Amino acid sequence: MAESFAGLFYPRLCYACGQNLPPGSEPVCISCHYKLPRTSHHQFPENEFTERFWGRVDIQAAAACFQFVKTGRVQRLLHHLKYERKREIGTYFGREYGAVLRAVPGFKNVDLIVPVPLHWRKKRIRGYNQAAAFAEGLSWSMCCPWEEALERVVHTDTQTKKSRLDRLMNVAQAFQLKSPGQLEGKHILLVDDVVTTGATLEVCTAELLKEAGCTVSLAAIAIAV
Repeated sequence: MAESFAGLFYPRLCYACGQNLPPGSEPVCISCHYKLPRTSHHQFPENEFTERFWGRVDIQAAAACFQFVKTGRVQRLLHHLKYERKREIGTYFGREYGAVLRAVPGFKNVDLIVPVPLHWRKKRIRGYNQAAAFAEGLSWSMCCPWEEALERVVHTDTQTKKSRLDRLMNVAQAFQLKSPGQLEGKHILLVDDVVTTGATLEVCTAELLKEAGCTVSLAAIAIAV
């Protein structure tokens, strides 16, 4: 009753289209839920996500939930997640996509979910790491622990509008393991919010693969087309 009354003055809106949401509903309306541009990555061991890492780093599997298109619903959702402190968007899609991935052979034996880290300065500004919110949701539905096992030790400038090579050079020395030796022999699911060139994921994967016997798979909320 109280939530319904509060909704008269502070209505909950769908983060994708701005339409009113009923009390207690998820952050995306039913219409947008079905219209979001989902990928079929999880159905194919080789897909547009895995192709971006051919000849670069060795990964076991890779899948993104949505296609990222400028000015589309997914872009609006990610903007809310990254810049307007709507952490629940990340956990929501983590729960949704984790329920899909847990049935996929390449993701069944994941031991630990690790989000791409933010530098502490950027994390302080945003209030949280959006990739960690996604990891938390994945952890819930995949019944697998998550941990911020990587840290960003160099504060780099934005990757926006940089080429793949420039992005790679920008983050080449930016990440390191928090506790070397703790991930030996584990299958790590490395996750981020959106994939463009894959430079950040490539550098983070290379860092994780320094651990003896470690294997890495990748997941993201969206991948740029």
